[in-house]
Amino acid sequence: MEKYLYKPLSGSYNLIMAYPAIEEFALASLGYLWLYKIASTTEGINAVRSSTDNIPSVKNAGSIAFSMSFDFDFIGVFETLEKMDIPLYANERDENDPLVFAGGPVITTNPRPYEAFFDFMLIGDGEESFKKILDILKNHSKRKALELIKDLEGVYIAGSPAKKATVGLQEVIYTPILSDKGYFKNTFIIEIARGCMNRCAFCTASYTNLPFRNYEYEKIIEAIEQGLKYTNKIALLGAQISAHPRFNDIMKYLENKMDEGINIELGISSLRTDSVSPDMVRTLVKGGQKHSTIAIEAASERLRRFINKNLKEEQILNAVKIAKENGLKGLKIYSMIGIPTETPADIDEFLRLGKLIKDENKGFNIEFSFSTFVPKPHTPLQWSKREDTKSLENKQKYLEKEFRKLGIASKFSSAKWDYWQSVLSRGGSELAPFLAEVYKRGGKIGAYKSALKDLDIKVKDEFELDELLPWDIICMEPGKERLISEYNRLLRRI
Repeated sequence: MEKYLYKPLSGSYNLIMAYPAIEEFALASLGYLWLYKIASTTEGINAVRSSTDNIPSVKNAGSIAFSMSFDFDFIGVFETLEKMDIPLYANERDENDPLVFAGGPVITTNPRPYEAFFDFMLIGDGEESFKKILDILKNHSKRKALELIKDLEGVYIAGSPAKKATVGLQEVIYTPILSDKGYFKNTFIIEIARGCMNRCAFCTASYTNLPFRNYEYEKIIEAIEQGLKYTNKIALLGAQISAHPRFNDIMKYLENKMDEGINIELGISSLRTDSVSPDMVRTLVKGGQKHSTIAIEAASERLRRFINKNLKEEQILNAVKIAKENGLKGLKIYSMIGIPTETPADIDEFLRLGKLIKDENKGFNIEFSFSTFVPKPHTPLQWSKREDTKSLENKQKYLEKEFRKLGIASKFSSAKWDYWQSVLSRGGSELAPFLAEVYKRGGKIGAYKSALKDLDIKVKDEFELDELLPWDIICMEPGKERLISEYNRLLRRI
């Protein structure tokens, strides 16, 4: 069952809002749902949702808008286009085909591998540019619309430089459609801040969402009150939500509502390790949360200093202690292996730290969750070489074995899939035929290796500081020179 928290309009211009995964995930994507709300409340637009398990049959669609959040989403894009009988490549479509465009974190970070498949792409914050695009689309022919859209800030068309769009946070973004079919069932998600001031050297989400911005306290409270009219499940979203200047007041407001007898199930995606407080944890526990997460990335202080994760070990231990003493049952500790300059001693630090945490917190559930380092555009580590997959897998097996001996749970991402993510992240327009071939071969991991070999495409795994990068065509702050300066600064901290 779905519940719309707004009144949709209709119109004669058919726009398909396509999510390149199943509907369960589409209904959990705040950015996708919010842009769908914008489209379906725009006069003259008939917005239709689409997901890979629910592709609509819409005649005379004027355009198709895709939201790409993950590097492998291109598979869902191609699946949708194929089922709609629309050519994958933009230059193979004619006037009778709809315009096909995309936005989202993947596109903002590096649109180059995907530019052959889209007529245009949205770079950065999409709220305002999307409204302008809708106004153009509904009032002009396909050819004229493209002429007008190419001049908008935040729009990228293959081969032409583009500037990332950045908006001030005015109207609070929240879940506009509640559904029991979504991954987060009937959960009212509220974005309270955007961006992150920490600037961890590997984190594209931090760098591509600068500057850090937050919504006004009063508007957040209004959104909470609106959500509580429809559901008791409230979740706060943001890469660094505890940096909101009135975060403690927001938590106190929610706690007071609970004390008044209002049943609220409260969710926060993760806790900032150096700002975990007893009051924060008690409010989460009162809201029904039993487990949470913290991110430490590396166990050795040397490596954390290198990636600009300025955490002291005492802060990590204190965060776990506060979580345990104030009612949480356990913590997941996000970590990473394969960070440039990593040594065997850095890996062993995870075991030492894990044992220390366990010994100091008897009966508290701890799980280490490991990803492997993936170099990303627009970060200080964008030039770095990724460690060999076999080497990473050996480290994973070692840690898994040793953690098991300590009685500590551990989980690991696939080093093989992470490798292909790094290929896509830092690729250029030469990857277009590779992506199409991977899709044709079924999209499984073997398809990537065989397609790359058969097409004889050379993949770069390391870049020089002075060379032109595929994604340099996208202008955003901080610029390339400042990233080089930051990279050199971090190297001096080793």
